[in-house]
Amino acid sequence: MIHKDRIRHLIAVPPKTGKYVLYWMQQAQRVDCNHALCHAFEVAGELALPLVVGFVLTPEFPESNFRHTVFMLEGIKDVQKKLKSLGIPFVIKTGPMVDSVLSLAEKAAWVVTDVGYLRIQRQWRAQVSKGLKCPYTEVETDVIVPVSAASTKEEYAARTLRPKIMKQLDTYLCPVLLPEYPMKNAAPPVPPSDSIDPVKLAGQTAVTKNILPVNTFRGGYTEAKARLKRFIIEKLSDYDTLARDPVAGCQSDLGPYLHFGQISPVEIVREIRASSAPEAARAAFIEQVAVRRELAVNFVFYNPGYDQYESAVPSWAKQTLFDHQEDPRPYLYPADVLEQGKTHDPYWNAAQMEMVIFGKMHNYMRMYWGKKIMEWTRTPEEAFAIMLMLNNRYELDGRDANGFTGVAWCFGRHDRPWGERPVFGNVRYMNAEGLKRKFAIPNM
Repeated sequence: MIHKDRIRHLIAVPPKTGKYVLYWMQQAQRVDCNHALCHAFEVAGELALPLVVGFVLTPEFPESNFRHTVFMLEGIKDVQKKLKSLGIPFVIKTGPMVDSVLSLAEKAAWVVTDVGYLRIQRQWRAQVSKGLKCPYTEVETDVIVPVSAASTKEEYAARTLRPKIMKQLDTYLCPVLLPEYPMKNAAPPVPPSDSIDPVKLAGQTAVTKNILPVNTFRGGYTEAKARLKRFIIEKLSDYDTLARDPVAGCQSDLGPYLHFGQISPVEIVREIRASSAPEAARAAFIEQVAVRRELAVNFVFYNPGYDQYESAVPSWAKQTLFDHQEDPRPYLYPADVLEQGKTHDPYWNAAQMEMVIFGKMHNYMRMYWGKKIMEWTRTPEEAFAIMLMLNNRYELDGRDANGFTGVAWCFGRHDRPWGERPVFGNVRYMNAEGLKRKFAIPNM
């Protein structure tokens, strides 16, 4: 059963005469454990109409490139194959988002969609709702606890959101399963799309084509589930002690799959809880998925300027960074030198090139990476812009609530003032000696 807090009816009008119920799939790019798809299933059953699933591939998403698009379409190909086996027609359109969705919904009796939290995702949904003439429902399925149920305001830090999340966690961890589709053998109300070729289609639609796909990640629910199983078997038991170590290889690498909604955080937490790993290890991982990730969603949902220095950085941090803006910097690097990983710091260069080549960076190194950019640029505003540019360009999970929040964290968001020092003022500082002191980082 889908909890009522996940469901929002935005157009409460009687269903118009239509040929089908449309599930507009956009953020939750999966079939399994998809509350929005399940709700669309229920609506179709109540109206005795067939279900159509539609997806729009658009170049409008800010900073999207060939790498991101290939990975996403690998996941969409997975969705297409699964829906075909269920007898549910799947239609993919390319073009402007709002016009394409309204075209898909032209003969729909009801439209159901998932929820996205970034500015453009919310704008798309608002514009679509204005253009529809039938009932329209949004269903939250890419967080465990619905955002407004968890908190009605922007939270100060993980410690303020954690109790609100954890006391409600069990309420929202119920599994959702698709029933047998009753119209599996019926003629589809719209012609389903032909099987897609992710690389070919991405090449036709991606605006930026010089950021190439990576060979270490393949998109889709099937791959995400396989990675989750391997992580539970091989790494989870040490997660509480080794996850922060950049050389231990104790990460789940599920970030790109969560970013594109290719696997549900509900399914992940249920699998982690059901494992035989020590309780401390399970709790440490659930902290990341259920608290830290949803703190990031809380930030972008309640802070409209999550990607702008003036809004994303807390007042105390802006003041202390301003006070130290004229402090001497030992090194200054322009954006292109940073992008090429050609600084004096071999640890930083390695982290940057890992992101460029493999589309990922260890979480601890991403914090170190960001702090050094602050130290090596002329102003905090310049550092903020460069961090977002590089993260969004190369990370498979860039352009994401976690990415925007991670950059803001480097500047004091969700953190506290520390001892004053040059350049950083009271904002937390990190250095290479700290890396070597905490972890078995080889000398380079």
